Amino acid sequence: MLWKIARNVGHGVFTVVLDKARYQKCMRVQWYAELLGIELLYLPAYSPQFNLIERFRRFVKKEVLYSQYYQDFSEFKSAINRCIEQPDYQQREKFSSFV
Repeated sequence: MLWKIARNVGHGVFTVVLDKARYQKCMRVQWYAELLGIELLYLPAYSPQFNLIERFRRFVKKEVLYSQYYQDFSEFKSAINRCIEQPDYQQREKFSSFV
């Protein structure tokens, strides 16, 4: 992956942001990064503010669960699907803040 990034970016030093997964912190990755002139920046151990799926999950939870009661699991599941698949205009504005 680092080689492809370096090839697409071109010359010069640049930074790649990674999480702290073992396979991304191994010596081989660090060696390739140094060889290619890539600076590696590792995210803190848990950083939900940088994780798009965590932000989206929190949004869906707020929209579907807060002040809501569902008779059974199928109603709950339907509410989640509606929130995800058919966002109304106001939700679209909230979605745009994720990116």
